Amino acid sequence: MPNTRTHAPRGALVFDMRLLGRQAGSALTQTRTVPAPDDLRLELIGVPVGADVALEVRFEAVSEGVLATGTTTAPLAGECARCLAPLTSSVTASFTELYLYPDGRHDRHDKHEKHDRHDKHDEYEEQHDDERYLDGDLLDLEPAFRDAVVLALPMSPLCREGCPGLCAECGVPLADAGPGHRHDEPADPRWAALDQFDDQATRRAGAIDLQEG
Repeated sequence: MPNTRTHAPRGALVFDMRLLGRQAGSALTQTRTVPAPDDLRLELIGVPVGADVALEVRFEAVSEGVLATGTTTAPLAGECARCLAPLTSSVTASFTELYLYPDGRHDRHDKHEKHDRHDKHDEYEEQHDDERYLDGDLLDLEPAFRDAVVLALPMSPLCREGCPGLCAECGVPLADAGPGHRHDEPADPRWAALDQFDDQATRRAGAIDLQEG
């Protein structure tokens, strides 16, 4: 089983399958370091554009095309979902994708047309929209790679396990503020009105006492 290791140029997620051939059962493993493409991210975290991403893919020739099975590890940068502190991490994702031979596209379409030329044409097209095909001898791995990485990203990344987040009153990170961080309870406005009424009553009583004296 051939194994090749390369440091690919920017955007190099296209593989030449001529070395693999079409003999069913033949296999080829390639290990590359590729720069991350754009938009590998969610709202709070993602893979920095151009960052080095490790990629190992096993290509296996099958009767319909090429089965690609890969693992990738990418660096992450973003912010904590609780305290909004910047964080760095990494993600590992795996994928398996079948790439059909381009001549198979026409063969399958012709068989479908002979079976039912009109009534189910639209249904057939919808069912096969998600199929991937080789472009001649070239296999573009980016769509499968992108789907796998984005699906593996954490929805709510944390700077550390059990991050306490931010103080709801002042917004300071609770991890920095310490366990003694607290705020006095705000006075109930109903009690404040009663206190004001008591003060006014006390002043009136004092004024009456002065007059009587």
